[in-house]
Amino acid sequence: MAIVRLSDIIEPTKFTDYIVQNTMTRTALMQSGVMTRNSVIDDQITAGAHSFTVPIWNDLSDDEADIISDDPNETSTPRGLSTDKQVVRKAFLHGSWSAMNLASEIAGDDALNRVQNRVQAYWDRQLQKRLVATLNGVLADNQANHGGDMVLDISGETGDAASFSAEAVIETTGTMGDAMQDVTGIAMHSDIYRAALKNDLIEFVPDSQGALTLPTFRGLAVVMDDALPVNGESYTTVLFGRDAVGFGVSAPRVAEGTEVESLPSSGNGGGQQVLHSRINAGVHPAGFSWKEATIAGESPTIAELADATNWERVAERKATPLAFLVSKV
Repeated sequence: MAIVRLSDIIEPTKFTDYIVQNTMTRTALMQSGVMTRNSVIDDQITAGAHSFTVPIWNDLSDDEADIISDDPNETSTPRGLSTDKQVVRKAFLHGSWSAMNLASEIAGDDALNRVQNRVQAYWDRQLQKRLVATLNGVLADNQANHGGDMVLDISGETGDAASFSAEAVIETTGTMGDAMQDVTGIAMHSDIYRAALKNDLIEFVPDSQGALTLPTFRGLAVVMDDALPVNGESYTTVLFGRDAVGFGVSAPRVAEGTEVESLPSSGNGGGQQVLHSRINAGVHPAGFSWKEATIAGESPTIAELADATNWERVAERKATPLAFLVSKV
């Protein structure tokens, strides 16, 4: 039987388009609503520079309205409209895989689909890790610089009062004030997820295409990830509103998004192929600005995204659609 090689089945441009489009529309991150495709990030992700600035209008102040009079000499004083800015950091990412054994593994029917799904799954996991690291970073910044006003920590309580519960989730959303009604999803560690399952707090609903069933917690979309912070017996659960995190993904502007490298002398002349996949990505939490405090390379690593010193909140609490619950199981 003939061996199907990567170079026989990969058309680089189409392969890259497949990866980018599926990452933008089919991942669990998109379906859950944690991340929302952001047109500004999309537009800027292939432009020059490591980061870009997005100006934002602050809300009108809540000063009491003027009391109108009939005195022609009494004039009103216009109030100002302030602005702020969010710095969004780009990431230039690459993954590669040897095809010496893979070529035989994927020989036969649906060979291209096999390769696409393996690379697609890798980028899905990478974006999820970068999202969780970003959440860890803004949580650490909030605790260090804002008195933890986005956090409810019940882990120091005793008995059931320290455990994850529907009541604790409600209290956590309360840190958002009257914006708590905008919460749409919840991200939790698998240990917390199991406890919620045992307590019949998780329900499953079909996605918009009817192809998958998605877990929900009291109507909130659920994302499960063991990269969420665990400190001893204390677990951090994240609640988020619509557009809490914006993101964009694209092929590089200059380098090829997909390349197949041939190494004919490898394997004592038997040959080897290496699949290279590259994307530009931006993941950014609403209301925060990137500070570029501790970056060693050209793009932030997952560990650097989780570093509090790289984040600064620039929006008021209620305009930041994130909240964190620290609890025991």
